[in-house]
Amino acid sequence: MKSVITIAAQEWRYWFRTKLAAVVALLALVLICISVFATSSQVAKEKQLREGLQVKAQETFRDQPARHPHRMVHYGHYVFRAPTPLATLDPGVDPYTGTVIFLEGHRQNTATFSPSYDGAQAGPFSRLSPALVYQLLVPLVLIVMGFGVVSRERESATDRQLVTSGISPVSIWAGKTLALIGVALLLLAPLLVGTVMFGANSSIASAFFILYLIYSLVWVLIITAISTWVPRTSLSLLTLLVIWIVLCTLLPRVVVSAANTVIPTNSQIETDMDVIVALRAVGDGHNANDPAFNRLRANLLEEYGVDKVEDLPINFRGVVAQAAEADLTDILNQYAAKRMANQSAQIQFVRAFEFVSPFIALQSASMIAAGTDGKTHHRFLREAEATRFQFVQDLNKMHEQQMSYADDINRSRDADSERRTRVNAENWRVLKDFNFTADPSEIRLSRMIYSAILLFTWLILFSVVGILGARRLPEVNYG
Repeated sequence: MKSVITIAAQEWRYWFRTKLAAVVALLALVLICISVFATSSQVAKEKQLREGLQVKAQETFRDQPARHPHRMVHYGHYVFRAPTPLATLDPGVDPYTGTVIFLEGHRQNTATFSPSYDGAQAGPFSRLSPALVYQLLVPLVLIVMGFGVVSRERESATDRQLVTSGISPVSIWAGKTLALIGVALLLLAPLLVGTVMFGANSSIASAFFILYLIYSLVWVLIITAISTWVPRTSLSLLTLLVIWIVLCTLLPRVVVSAANTVIPTNSQIETDMDVIVALRAVGDGHNANDPAFNRLRANLLEEYGVDKVEDLPINFRGVVAQAAEADLTDILNQYAAKRMANQSAQIQFVRAFEFVSPFIALQSASMIAAGTDGKTHHRFLREAEATRFQFVQDLNKMHEQQMSYADDINRSRDADSERRTRVNAENWRVLKDFNFTADPSEIRLSRMIYSAILLFTWLILFSVVGILGARRLPEVNYG
């Protein structure tokens, strides 16, 4: 063990002597710190803004004066998705999916105001999150630092001197690996500080950091393993760069493109056209005389034992509004569920390739841990729709019960009727507070276990590859 530590210390001295390695490590550390600070400031600002706007939207809705309930159905309401604590480190899909939804009757609007739209003006690296730095750039820094840790000894034949002095080849590899692990831990320090500062739940924050620790160790072992098998430093660097390009840039992009090809998704325009066609079977909720509601009218007249809708104890137009909204929502939910199922299938397709790329495995697990993955976004959409349907149907219920049919049909022609169709503003309290949060930590931990196991498997695999490569180094017969 002493020889391993000595070799690691010698490697650190070598890095300090070669100014380039030290400068690269320092620049990487500065970049990481800047990304953590910049992203945390931006996310904190967005969180404060969205939470404030959510409260304001709820207060604005509830503070409306006395109106006809259907006016409030079209007045609508906004819901905002506030960032999770760990979104500071990994924004995940949040910058691309939209953060605000306008809720109104008869429609399911999509999420809008994607932060990436504003960031596009600053170029592709405008949102250089800590997660992206650690996933993509830190492995490259480790490669620059460690591509020649073992192959350099072989080129200069100093490995034979070390073995002759009684140090085993595996100890040489272990010492070099320990030195590079030290660099990885140094680079992980800002992430550790970030998880402590922003991790609202200790278990999920710990798991988040451990994921990146394992990922960094995987790259350390890939680098030292390749360095033991490749005899020349130039070839070692070239091999590692090719591996980095394939695993971190080329393969993820190919897999995502393949997912879009294998599991195609209809465009928004195509979906909207299909929805319009499907909704033709639903009656117009604004027209109580629409033939689609003839059976509903007949059933109500029979139930209450009257001959015409004017004699009903409830407002038939409010009943129609409820029935039409329910039928319309069923159709909209079917198309929404189909779209989300399609997107989920694409996500699962990509995750099926985690075993061939630690980058894909870490990216999936990191977003799950941070609560910024696609599945969490889908839950936001479903909860927003549940809020929309609840307050719209509550308003339609008021339309049914708090005014007469005669007043309702005459309100545009008679001032007194119009006044009687305005319900008390206290009724707007039917709107429930909307406060979207990520899944509990237990659920997120269970969903990321598969990716964590794969990362750990990569760790074991390249430990074995490194040890086998080390045993190929010159050994001395002490017999």
